[in-house]
Amino acid sequence: MRIKLLLVLFVFLLLAAMPVFAQGTSSGVGAGELKFVVRRSAWRLRRDFCGLGQGKAVASAAEAVARNPAAGSSIQTLLVLGLAFIESLALFTLVIIFAK
Repeated sequence: MRIKLLLVLFVFLLLAAMPVFAQGTSSGVGAGELKFVVRRSAWRLRRDFCGLGQGKAVASAAEAVARNPAAGSSIQTLLVLGLAFIESLALFTLVIIFAK
């Protein structure tokens, strides 16, 4: 199974590198294009991981309230605080991406 996974990874890397070999000698990646790619990658990572974190927080809070309904108000307070921290991380990433 591991050999098959390595083979698939090797083929994928070869296919991903093909456009590099097709470039002419005078063309290259400019600094603006590289910054755009890095910004888009950071934006996607931020979006994905913040969404995963928020989903995990909400799922855990729902499970906690289901186990102990009497503690629902304190769990909800902590949930909202945690979601605010996660969202602030997303907004800080957004500011850093567009500030540079």
